[in-house]
Amino acid sequence: MLPRLSAVQKTLSKSSNMFRSMSCKKNLAYVDGKWVSAKSGKTFPVINPVDCSTIECVPDMDEADTSLAIDAASRSFQTFKKTLAKERSDLLRSWFNLMVKHSEELAQIMTKENGKSLDESRAEIRYGNSFIEWFAEEARRINGEILQAPVKNRELFLMKQPVGTAAFITPWNFPHAMITRKAGAALAAGCTCVIKPSEDTPLTALALAHLAEEAGFPPGVINVLTTSVDNSVAVGQELCNNPKVRVLSFTGSTTVGKILYKQCASTMKRLSLELGGNAPYIVFETADINLAVTGALASKFRNTGQTCISANRFFVHSKVYDEFVCKFMTKIESDIKMGDGSKKGITHGPLIKESQFKIVNNLVNDAKAKGATVHCGGKSLSEVGPLFYAPTVITDVTRDMEIYGKEIFGPVAVIHKFEDEEDVIQRANEVPVGLAGYFFSRDISQIFRVARNLEVGMIGVNEGLISCSEAAFGGVKESGIGREGSSHGIDEYIDIKYVCLGNVHH
Repeated sequence: MLPRLSAVQKTLSKSSNMFRSMSCKKNLAYVDGKWVSAKSGKTFPVINPVDCSTIECVPDMDEADTSLAIDAASRSFQTFKKTLAKERSDLLRSWFNLMVKHSEELAQIMTKENGKSLDESRAEIRYGNSFIEWFAEEARRINGEILQAPVKNRELFLMKQPVGTAAFITPWNFPHAMITRKAGAALAAGCTCVIKPSEDTPLTALALAHLAEEAGFPPGVINVLTTSVDNSVAVGQELCNNPKVRVLSFTGSTTVGKILYKQCASTMKRLSLELGGNAPYIVFETADINLAVTGALASKFRNTGQTCISANRFFVHSKVYDEFVCKFMTKIESDIKMGDGSKKGITHGPLIKESQFKIVNNLVNDAKAKGATVHCGGKSLSEVGPLFYAPTVITDVTRDMEIYGKEIFGPVAVIHKFEDEEDVIQRANEVPVGLAGYFFSRDISQIFRVARNLEVGMIGVNEGLISCSEAAFGGVKESGIGREGSSHGIDEYIDIKYVCLGNVHH
């Protein structure tokens, strides 16, 4: 008589059959060039947010597993730091080529575990791949300097050397790009990596590790630890406290970033923190309204609003307010189709998990109860799936409402009316964070004034999608420390060593 399967096992069996043909799908952690289970033998499920079914189970690594991964990366660094820049460039180029070859498979894995549509997943794969391509080229441009000596018979040099082992704690909303943006820079510099992906989206990280192995990265250079919520805190503490880790890069909430900042103090680690945002989106009276509406849809609803640089607080000039709101709602109705992202025609998926769904739902309900006007949405779409929330537009939001000034991280647009430039700049800057900001204007003088006065690290002017590998990504105030991407991204993983050569006879 066959043993009875549990509901989870039945779901897992169906999902496993679906994924069987995918060469990049892995269900073990990757440490020191080996695919391994947790020492405890424990696993945790990876959930498809579309229907809350189990896709796969992966190892639940703890602090002991983390210590072993750090040891492996530290050992490997002793050799990897001596590689030629061209050798590192070639490895990154090989990794990039494999990512391009397997782009569709990577997109399908991401859609399953993250919930975003296949079109959005494909776009992220292209975006994430571009960082590996970029840093493959930048690896050969890490040059030192020869300085002019202030006294005779001396030669002065600045040498650039890799910091050491780098630890990455990456989020679920962009599980591919947030790894490649960090790892590309670190590997180009000659650092080794220990990656802790979000417990919600570990399969994308494991797929990247598989392709890195295929590309020929030596054992221990890239390590991936899969960790459940139960072990995340302990693993994070080990990454922060272990002196063999010399730089920590984290993308996530400001609250968690501050905790990691404190924990890294004991070993004086280099830190790169890309934290919370609360992006203003300002539409001035001279704006091209159709362009502003198109940009608003892309910026607000990308990844169902679960993006750190999403437009979050809309400020629209009173003279164009009614036109903007009307056209925005028309655009939402015509362009957004929610559902299972793996199906054709679907543009937007669910929220990532129940806790996030509750936060969004509670914020909207509080605003409604206190008198806000809901123009569309404002409700769950339970007929589509348990974690789907309707695209929502809210006006008449006042300061006593919880949603006012809050980073929503969901498909909810809060639109305020304003009268003059000075007032809207003040309102845009009143929050403690400053990651991204957007504004639309055809007044060239105003464009330069507002760009200078907005307290954010990145600005889109007449544009709602601003990210690319060539640009420096990062914020000001409580939105973080350091920059990712661009020619500055490698700086986070480089030490500058000053060499003074004395008694040189010319």
